[in-house]
Amino acid sequence: MKPSGMALGLYTNFLGQSPNWYKLTIIAFMFINPLVFINHPYLAGWLLVIEFIFTLAMALKCYPLLPGGLLAIQAIAMGMTTTDKVMHEVSANIEVVLLLVFMVAGIHFVKDLLLFVFTKLLLKVKSKIGISLAFCIMSAFLSAFLDALTVVAVVIAVAVGFYSIYHKVSSGKGFVDAHDHTGDHDLHELSRQNLDDFRGFLRNLLMHAGVGTALGGVATMVGEPQNLIIAEAVEWGFAEFALRMCAISLPVLIFGLLTTIVVEKFKLFDFGVKLPSAVREVLESYEAYQIQKLTPSDISKLWVQGVIAVLLIVCLSLHIASVGLIGLMVIILATTFCGVTDEHAIGNAFKEALPFTALLVVFFAVVAVIIDQHLFTPIISWVLTFDGQLQLAVLFLANGALSMVSDNVFVGTVYINEVKAAWEAGNISREQFEMLAIAINAGTNLPSVATPNGQAAFLFLLTSAIAPLIRLSYMKMVWMALPYTIVLTIVGLVSTVFILPEITHYFYDMGWIHHYVPGLGGSSGGH
Repeated sequence: MKPSGMALGLYTNFLGQSPNWYKLTIIAFMFINPLVFINHPYLAGWLLVIEFIFTLAMALKCYPLLPGGLLAIQAIAMGMTTTDKVMHEVSANIEVVLLLVFMVAGIHFVKDLLLFVFTKLLLKVKSKIGISLAFCIMSAFLSAFLDALTVVAVVIAVAVGFYSIYHKVSSGKGFVDAHDHTGDHDLHELSRQNLDDFRGFLRNLLMHAGVGTALGGVATMVGEPQNLIIAEAVEWGFAEFALRMCAISLPVLIFGLLTTIVVEKFKLFDFGVKLPSAVREVLESYEAYQIQKLTPSDISKLWVQGVIAVLLIVCLSLHIASVGLIGLMVIILATTFCGVTDEHAIGNAFKEALPFTALLVVFFAVVAVIIDQHLFTPIISWVLTFDGQLQLAVLFLANGALSMVSDNVFVGTVYINEVKAAWEAGNISREQFEMLAIAINAGTNLPSVATPNGQAAFLFLLTSAIAPLIRLSYMKMVWMALPYTIVLTIVGLVSTVFILPEITHYFYDMGWIHHYVPGLGGSSGGH
């Protein structure tokens, strides 16, 4: 083969079916980065972050693991960070990795029950505003006790189930026929408009559920990983953390749900898409078919999955073990008592989460670059120059802005460590340290809904199998999240600066929380 032919073949294979402009952009990144790093390492660090965000934004052109991974490998090769630092980040986040590997696969084995319950919910609640609120409230409640990724995995499993049922029927097949729901070539022409509307409907529900995880996740110390880190830094238990956060979490929840009603009522930001009547008929037929063909074996499976679901919530709420290990327990119990014994059937459950797990490790490499190149240091130093309520406001906004472009767990960890160091050095009072801890928690959880990179649950949704099926792109997510971003940021900021100090003093006066005593940590009635 001629060299030109070999070169052309290599270029054709590079990033596969991705558009030429996308391939050339990634190649340009690879050439520009070393030149910038030699002259301006700090600038090169920010350039890498922007490039990685670009790969996430173009997730529907090419899965971000490939171009993002190339950029991460190049960064390590150039010395922007080291493999030891990447390994440290992976080790520090091993619970999240295990969560993705085991918990998401565990949800796969209880999806029969989930589909059964959610189909009834979808068909019983005819109002679009009602079903949107139901998904948002359910996600918020579950995320306060479970992990947001687990909640999103549940909703994704349900959405894929709904989508595949209608896609199969609209392609002229029966409920039991084998079918590939990723391609539209078998669709009848009359079904296409209904399918497009159904995609819009599912996009609405998934975005409401995703925002719900942020509304619930901010409220408790187990809602998001960084909450746990912040709670440990200030030595608060579950009850005290929830009590101190309620000055922010309750107003945010109320206004978040009001936003859901407004965007649905007035069909703003691509919301307000109703479930097409043809799709409803198919789902009603499917429900009737499912009930009709239920055997004693099927009924026992549903009961077993129900017991496992309750056990899952209890174990996660009481923190009996790390989330990943509880997920492994779910896999073992569900496969054992539902009779799934084939290795390939079990392996199939892991296919959804493993690509995202690999992408997350690449993301940790980018976080390692952020740490080693001190990208956030000037911002943190600037924030700590302010005092009092203004410091609360600036810290909330700075956390929010950085969480939009980076990982909110990383941002929260960096800020709480810096603020704790300032308190230990005597630069701020204990009361101000506690206020700042709450501001950090709110800042990392609320404005970060703006982009998929800010919230791991949003990133998981963007890179999941459902996203291309319902045409959910990065920019579509940013656009649909925009009303929530604006409302949550404003309400969160006002609550942090004005309501939080007043409510905290009221709780002190009532004796529900007490001032810090060295050696004893924080305390409250439920501590």
